[in-house]
Amino acid sequence: MGMLDKARDSAQSLRNKWAYRDTGSTVGTPAGKSGRSWVPSIEGVWLRRIAIVLAILLIVYYPLGAWWTHTVDDNLNFEIQTEVLPGQSRAVAITADLIDREVNQNNWVANNPFFLPASILDNMPNFQKGVVAALARFSFELTDQLGRTRGSSEADSDLQSAAGLLQYPGDVWVWDPTVSLAPTATSEAQYRQAMRKLRTYNSRLAAGDATFQKRADNLLATLDRIALDIGSTSAVLDRHVLERSGFALDSQADDVFYFTKGQVYGYALILRELRRDFDALIVERELGDAWDELTLSMEQTVDLNPWVIIDGAPDSQFVPSHLSAQGFYLLRARTQLREITNILLK
Repeated sequence: MGMLDKARDSAQSLRNKWAYRDTGSTVGTPAGKSGRSWVPSIEGVWLRRIAIVLAILLIVYYPLGAWWTHTVDDNLNFEIQTEVLPGQSRAVAITADLIDREVNQNNWVANNPFFLPASILDNMPNFQKGVVAALARFSFELTDQLGRTRGSSEADSDLQSAAGLLQYPGDVWVWDPTVSLAPTATSEAQYRQAMRKLRTYNSRLAAGDATFQKRADNLLATLDRIALDIGSTSAVLDRHVLERSGFALDSQADDVFYFTKGQVYGYALILRELRRDFDALIVERELGDAWDELTLSMEQTVDLNPWVIIDGAPDSQFVPSHLSAQGFYLLRARTQLREITNILLK
């Protein structure tokens, strides 16, 4: 037998061994080939393919999709995106524009279901919920204080609707089987409706069909409620530091940090525009310097931006406590708000 014939026989032998390899099945087994299958394992091929697809999803789809979506938009230079007509409120305009930015432009991610890559994000959704929390509180003050002539007068219907819509939880998707089998209103749908109500109110202001009271007592009450809300957030920070600090890698510390960051960011922009709305009163009461100090403290709170939130003990020598640092600037801003309200009382 020549070398060529030997090579051909060896190749044929290898093909036979593969075709009749043992798969543990005797179905369709030819005589003399007990326990051997006629064809390769198709199931094994498909399982390998499925495993490869899952690996691609885990390695590419979720991380890259989340990275592409992730935006903690703490730009303190964000300006009103719509024209403010005479008679309209700049604070109302920035509130509506912040809703538009977070819901429509940056995309609302706090309610993303598991099959979307942004569902693995943590910091961005907490920041967004903090922003909306500030807007929701301010919308209540618009309804109760700024948007009515006196406390006994009728509340503005658009402001009342906006305040209620902004109280809607931020993590509601179109379907939640734990609540109902029927589809429900999503968080972003409710917030969009609130945005439209605020813009309608501002349009009515320009037409003279709505009220925005620029009295000292209304501003005082609004700032007082914001100070109370900031005080409540500082209590959350304080409790977390007291009960959980010392564990450098705390999975909840970044949730608290970014919610607070978003809330203070929302208030910082609202207060900036309230100053312009009440410019004549602030000049009259000589509040400019005190307001500048308040603005600086709030900006310093927002500007805290560590790569990783570390929850070390407040007196740690080597491990920082980012929540303690944030709480310091937050309480300083609250104190300065109280100073402004004390001046307005006189």
